[in-house]
Amino acid sequence: MKKALICGVSGQDGAYLAKFLHEKGYKVFGTSRDAEISSFNNLKALGIRDAVTCFSMTLTDFRSVLQVLTDVNPDEIYNLAGQTSVGMSFVQPVETLESISYGTLNLLEVLRFTGQNARLYNASSGECFGETTQQNPATEKTAFHPRSPYGVAKAAGFWTIANYREAYGIYACSGILFNHESPLRPERFVTQKIIKAACRIAAGSGETLKLGNLDVIRDWGFAPEYVEAMWLMLQQDAPRDFIVATGESHPLKSFAQKVFEICGLDWLDHVSCDTTLLRASDIATSYASPNLAKEVLGWEAKTHFGALIEILVTEEQRRL
Repeated sequence: MKKALICGVSGQDGAYLAKFLHEKGYKVFGTSRDAEISSFNNLKALGIRDAVTCFSMTLTDFRSVLQVLTDVNPDEIYNLAGQTSVGMSFVQPVETLESISYGTLNLLEVLRFTGQNARLYNASSGECFGETTQQNPATEKTAFHPRSPYGVAKAAGFWTIANYREAYGIYACSGILFNHESPLRPERFVTQKIIKAACRIAAGSGETLKLGNLDVIRDWGFAPEYVEAMWLMLQQDAPRDFIVATGESHPLKSFAQKVFEICGLDWLDHVSCDTTLLRASDIATSYASPNLAKEVLGWEAKTHFGALIEILVTEEQRRL
């Protein structure tokens, strides 16, 4: 039985990946900063908490990384840990850089130091690219130009992975994931902020939803599908980096309009722009080409914009 270690198993992607790997027959191990007090609500929501053996580990603490990797001796490692919010990265830039870039470096150093043959997947981000256009969507060859501390940290992690792969022959690769959503997303992410507010308003809350820049354009996919791409990357003969996205981008205002429409409301009656929510710098347009993943991995997104929003709103309505 193969063993997989998921760093950051308590998050959205970690929980869906744990479920996916468990159903594939893996023995699944997971880490969080303090496993003894962590609620692991996402694992519980998916009904797999008892199927995951959890350890306490902080990626910025080399000793704790060394201890867990030595105890588990996994066949595959999935690095999904670290600060996950672009907005929060402006508030906590140092923690963002340390948890993502230093954490990735510690995993690689432990593998180099111990000589373990585990294959390592690293969660990178479309935020690394910065601005892209519909005429020139990002590919695996597009130069990075991040516009947030989060994007900078993810870019650093990406190049560290590439360096250790080339210098030491470690099987390590990065998945450059664009936005991917699910009912497990916390409300600090704008998609869930919109969905939860719209459902409350439809139920009679009477509130007004305040948003920042409604003109930003993003590629949104469905998280449970994206974890399969992570797994497929580690099943290849040689490590390689891939973009994971739907290939379709839409404005945030279209997302809000569709959510309120499903709730039977006109979004213009309930949404206002709040300039205090604008970031110091932001990506206006984000487009991706997932062609390489389709060609090499045989992976492509099945759930697209309208269907994704239907799933998310229906789940929130059910929850309420």
